[in-house]
Amino acid sequence: MSRLRYRCLVLDHDDTVMDSTRLIHHPAFEVFLKKVRPGVTVSLEEYFRLNFHPGFLEYCEQVLRLTPAELDREMQVWTEYVATHVPRAFPGIREIMAEQLRRGGSIAVVSHSLRQNILRDFRANRLPEPSMVFGWELPRAQRKPNPFALDRLMACMDLDPADMLVVDDLKPGYDMAKQRRVPFAAAGWAYDVPEIRAFLQQNCPLYFDTTEGLYEYLFGEE
Repeated sequence: MSRLRYRCLVLDHDDTVMDSTRLIHHPAFEVFLKKVRPGVTVSLEEYFRLNFHPGFLEYCEQVLRLTPAELDREMQVWTEYVATHVPRAFPGIREIMAEQLRRGGSIAVVSHSLRQNILRDFRANRLPEPSMVFGWELPRAQRKPNPFALDRLMACMDLDPADMLVVDDLKPGYDMAKQRRVPFAAAGWAYDVPEIRAFLQQNCPLYFDTTEGLYEYLFGEE
């Protein structure tokens, strides 16, 4: 069996596996704003920023000051949009997953998308089905950056922190991994927002501009 650097790759979904914010989530949010906050718009770059910090839900509550009813409406609009739009996987992601599995490893997903949509997107893009998926359907207190998903993975798959690599493009994934001392790799191939890139490059020992770079790190000959 070929060398396996990490027994489990813990992948984010949006903008790590799938090119989904650009194609799905930002357009859906613009549809919602037109309905609920006419005249308010958020550019794609700003949308990436607010997802990075303070986080999407925090932005909705603290900046837009959406009411509970409006938050429910946002979820409804987003759900309807996602149901009819399927994102594309980034080139190179399938090869990373296939090689991880070929070498006897496993794949898990920890995301702020819904489990049902994650699995649909994986099937539509002909990606291997992950062993475990932790999505937005979890109670808020258990979603990343809470390390609940990492704790479950370690318990269910008999993993130590060093056996896993979290791959994510945003700070919630970084914060989640840091709490359990799990190695973290920043995915920098979805967008180029200077302050996000600077934070990740300064704080993450592993930063990859391309999926090819991650593949080489995981499976290249030493």
